Amino acid sequence: MKRGIDMATATTVRPLASLTMPDEGVSRLARQALLVVAGSILMAVSSKISVPFWPVPMTMQTLALFLIAAAYGRNLAVATMLLYLAEGAIGLPVFSKGGGLAYLAGPTAGYLLAYPIAAGIVGWAADRGYDRNPFRLAGAMLVGEIVILGMGAAWLGYLFGAEKALAGGVGPFVVVDLVKIALASALVPALWSLLKKRT
Repeated sequence: MKRGIDMATATTVRPLASLTMPDEGVSRLARQALLVVAGSILMAVSSKISVPFWPVPMTMQTLALFLIAAAYGRNLAVATMLLYLAEGAIGLPVFSKGGGLAYLAGPTAGYLLAYPIAAGIVGWAADRGYDRNPFRLAGAMLVGEIVILGMGAAWLGYLFGAEKALAGGVGPFVVVDLVKIALASALVPALWSLLKKRT
């Protein structure tokens, strides 16, 4: 009886992407690889999209990151971000203004290198069922956002000084990133609710 309860609990805390995969074997690995590649493509496309917003235009990259992490879980989300960074490092134009190793040493390097960490935080939360509750998911995303802004500001501070880093690298993005967290944390639980109604 206890084993049956444990199995049921394990099923309920699987992230959304796991619903598309077989339980084991080569086909599962192939599906995981496909999801990682698809996620890296989504990150590249989202880096090119900018929506007019106040106080700065809103890019879709962190929104895509949060959605991928919440849907994929920790391991696949981190693998996706590492692939995305690797694609940029070898020169593919996957970042907002190009690619290459020099780009990863530029002003946005801190933000980019924080992506796997933020994805790991949100993915870890999704693995534990936080993706069913918008408030708990938003909390995990907020922690991930703090990591992104913190690492971004730290690198900008190293390059340009702390005052400029905070004024230009954190302040303008707080409002827009809170909007993205609200969108992502509402969308994933809504998808779970829709799936429950269909089953």
